[in-house]
Amino acid sequence: MFDVVVVGAGVIGLTSAIRLREAGARVALVAADPPAETVSAVAAAVWYPTRTDPDPRVLAWAGQTYDELARQAAAGVPGVVMRRTRMVVQASDDPWWARVVPNFEDHGREWRFTVPTVEMGLYLEWLVARLAGGGVVLERRRLRGLAEAARLAPVVVNATGLAAGELCGDAAVFPARGRVVLVANPGLEVSVREEHHPAGMVYVHPRSGDVVLGGTFEPGEWDTGPDPQVAAGIVARCTELVPELAGAEVLGERAGLRPARRGGPRVGAAPDPLPGGARVIHNYGHGGAGVTLSWGCAASVLVDFWP
Repeated sequence: MFDVVVVGAGVIGLTSAIRLREAGARVALVAADPPAETVSAVAAAVWYPTRTDPDPRVLAWAGQTYDELARQAAAGVPGVVMRRTRMVVQASDDPWWARVVPNFEDHGREWRFTVPTVEMGLYLEWLVARLAGGGVVLERRRLRGLAEAARLAPVVVNATGLAAGELCGDAAVFPARGRVVLVANPGLEVSVREEHHPAGMVYVHPRSGDVVLGGTFEPGEWDTGPDPQVAAGIVARCTELVPELAGAEVLGERAGLRPARRGGPRVGAAPDPLPGGARVIHNYGHGGAGVTLSWGCAASVLVDFWP
């Protein structure tokens, strides 16, 4: 018998399962898709609370995750590094999240800071291995509802991302499509981003073997097929921002559906139990900030697990 079942194997589900297992809970992990097939695997995964409201809870989650990822980078966790960032801005005031970034510098029309960046392929493998070391193994199963998960344990953690809209009847959940282009790294070491480019958001994130160029934020769009015209626009915007990218070999393009939610992430215990009495703890609706909020939200799940 398990104490809790976590539904969902993206970064939100995996981090929730890890914190619960570390606390001594007997954890089941169920998901329709393996981690490598979730939207987490497509994420550029740079710490930044993109498209989130200046909510005190969000700030706390982001700060806790920053600290945890910084510790992991120092410990040599695969895929996690601290990277310098330049951000071209139009604002005159410091951003609301600056207070949890210890090295934030305001240079007028440019902010500079160092934040954790994550190569999700390596990181997801590490998270899965960490769970396996604690005896938690993913069971692949497509559930028809959370009540089905409740047959496994008296507590259900709902980390189903975009699927939560259907599983919970939450009309506030919607997809926000994101597209990125991967190019060979011409020697870049600093991330650069511009959120208010007239043609769309722009970010350039170097990794060990490539550079992630982005991007788009397209609410309500479900199609993740290739779009050469959009990809070309991304490359053009990024090259305008970082001229060193001119002529860089294009390695591919990717698209994913961010699990966004009007009103922000839903994290916490549901007011009513499922039929049969099982408690539900929700942890979904993070949009493009899943990695940025992951460990902080996992800590909140743990608090709700021990009422």
